[in-house]
Amino acid sequence: MIVFLDGDLPPPADPFEQRAQGDHSDGAHSEDESGGGRLAAQLVTPGEVIAESGFLRGHGSYIKNERLVASVSGVVERVNRLISVRPLKARYHGEVGDVIVGRIRAVGSKRWRVDVNGRQDAILMLSAINLPGGVQRRRTASDVLQMRTFYQENDLISAEVQQFFNDGAMAIHTRSLKYGKLAYGQFQSVPWSLIRRTKSAFVSLPNKVQLILGANGYIFISLAPAEVVDTNGTDPDEPSTYAQPRSVLPVTLDDRMRVARVHMAVQALAAMYVSIWEDTVWDVVCASEQAGLPVHAMLTLPSLHAITEKARNRARNV
Repeated sequence: MIVFLDGDLPPPADPFEQRAQGDHSDGAHSEDESGGGRLAAQLVTPGEVIAESGFLRGHGSYIKNERLVASVSGVVERVNRLISVRPLKARYHGEVGDVIVGRIRAVGSKRWRVDVNGRQDAILMLSAINLPGGVQRRRTASDVLQMRTFYQENDLISAEVQQFFNDGAMAIHTRSLKYGKLAYGQFQSVPWSLIRRTKSAFVSLPNKVQLILGANGYIFISLAPAEVVDTNGTDPDEPSTYAQPRSVLPVTLDDRMRVARVHMAVQALAAMYVSIWEDTVWDVVCASEQAGLPVHAMLTLPSLHAITEKARNRARNV
């Protein structure tokens, strides 16, 4: 039996069966005929038949008796004739261009090993970072000796996936000023499959809270940059990745509560397995404020369903 993400409604008829029977009663069939888009998200379990013959096998599926069968538990995705299953719980595999959040695990020879929630640690080469002041030159032995002044163990960073090595290891870089060391914020981890790909991973909410939605499921929540002042003598509008730790304006209780509410909103979306992007996060934040819920009560069972209702409807209709 196929279980749909919408737990409030009975599962509709299988769109694949409708297509085989020539049923034109819903939009799924007309979308198939046009050859575009993806089908409505549906969950399958290993060994479950996804479709009859006539489709191309993608990741997470195999062909048995001329039928396409799921090999993992996950969400069925279809692009034209290609059908694949995205696992519900799996390590992040990455794609070139993804913006990620990671944690430095070790400092090696001309490289850092970074935890990115993947099958293996990502590699950040010394040549793939910006030097202090944005100087463009060859890395020297002096730079190697000062690697821990750039990044050290347990530092959080934002970066971009650059390429993959032959062994499958991920190479990342922080050459842009928008990437680099992260501080003065809240780190959060959610299943990476919930992070929706949007134009920008850097999100500023109307309540002056900023999120970095890493494609690997790691999220960093902090106050908006306008509320941060740089005391290292550089232009605050041109942040330096390797400047001395920045001090922030006195953080008030209201500031902390705003960050905490966004943190709990993301956690609520993850608990209800709802796609996470700017709109759904803000839906939950607004719903919790309108209901007058204190931050610590947002994850109670009755409140959880109420504050995520609008976000669930939005994710279902997208």
